Amino acid sequence: MDTILIVDDEKNYTLILSAVLQDEGFETLTANSGQEALETLAEFDVNLVITDMKMPVMDGIELLRHIKEKYPTVPVIMMTAYGTVEKAVEAMQLGAFNYITKPFDNARLVIYVNKALEMHHMAQENTRLRSEVEARFRFDNIIGKSKAMQDVFQIIRKVAPSAATVLIEGANGTGKELVAQSIHYNSPRRDKPFIAANCAAFAETLLESELFGHEKGAFTGATALKKGRFELADQGTLFLDEIGELSASLQVKLLRVLQERSFERVGGTKSISVDIRIIAATNKILKEEVARGNFREDLFYRLNVIHIVLPSLRERPEDIRPLMDHFINKYAHERRASVPVTGVSEEVERLFFDYQWPGNVRELENVIERAMIMCPGNTIQVSDLPKEFKDNVYNSLHITGIPADANLYDTLAMVEKKMIERALKISDNVQAHAAALLGIGKSGLNQKLKKYKLDE
Repeated sequence: MDTILIVDDEKNYTLILSAVLQDEGFETLTANSGQEALETLAEFDVNLVITDMKMPVMDGIELLRHIKEKYPTVPVIMMTAYGTVEKAVEAMQLGAFNYITKPFDNARLVIYVNKALEMHHMAQENTRLRSEVEARFRFDNIIGKSKAMQDVFQIIRKVAPSAATVLIEGANGTGKELVAQSIHYNSPRRDKPFIAANCAAFAETLLESELFGHEKGAFTGATALKKGRFELADQGTLFLDEIGELSASLQVKLLRVLQERSFERVGGTKSISVDIRIIAATNKILKEEVARGNFREDLFYRLNVIHIVLPSLRERPEDIRPLMDHFINKYAHERRASVPVTGVSEEVERLFFDYQWPGNVRELENVIERAMIMCPGNTIQVSDLPKEFKDNVYNSLHITGIPADANLYDTLAMVEKKMIERALKISDNVQAHAAALLGIGKSGLNQKLKKYKLDE
């Protein structure tokens, strides 16, 4: 039930309004002065304030200022006598939701109240959703306990408060956009737009319009003015994904925007200034693209103020288990079976650590999501994994890299030692877990640790 605070120095008005609004199903509180209203607001959860304009000591305008300063999402409806409409207009400019003149029609007042409360609930929902988004993209919510990812987190911590341009490099599926969003939502621009544009998703002519917008009639089909991503991201962050795919002509135009912070829409002559932060990402190594002549060197240095390189999943195997647990929890609510999935079998875990993950974190998430749909029990088994994943796992276990004249005993010993070292690294040197990953007993692992002098 919504609570409405009615403020008027005439007690009869507060009594009448309370009766009208209570009949409509609202809970009401009353105050006979501005100071009493502020004390009530501090004590109760109020959804709407209806206040008279003219009151002694603290009038409605001053009360409105206090409310907007301390309770900015609480709407205020002003009541005013016929001769003070100018004051009501002033109140609207200060943030009042609406005003109504005395004597007023009860039905109209109820309409204003319902509209104001609808706005209040929308503001509360937007605040809640924004809080959820910001919590999701806190850098400490990005999964990764490996040193490589901890180094990335350190860079995010340092760069987020600044306005510096950031270049993120990494293979597909490593989480480049997630890092970009984390930088944005931990920056002073967090309340402004985060706009993303994939430079590989459009033909050159369409991409120019997507980025810079176009004027009506600029080309066939341009039936109306369109704002581009640069304009939409004003005061916020523009994320340019797959920046390495930009054509030479668009590279020139992007360089100019980075230098001058202004541009023209396609077909336009008016220069539009913007205040945006640029975060670019690519699965290519841009320095190598510069050397090949595929990317402008001056644009590279403009983008490469802060450089973040995201490691592939095979470079941080110790993150596989926490990522696996994260995705199981993430898709638990989508599972229709009565039995919850709580983990994976040891055989599945070994396959996950043996696999090279060419699709990186995105591929791991996809495999977990599909396996949870197929899994009849509470533990994901090999039979629940997608067929193409199993085929890729087994096809990746090849011996083409071993010399033809390699000694079998020495080669097997080398492989065994490497597997033990990897299992220990993945398990944070917890020998029982490492033994389970290897499919051997703990005593057997101890013997092999001594054999390869890994116990030292």
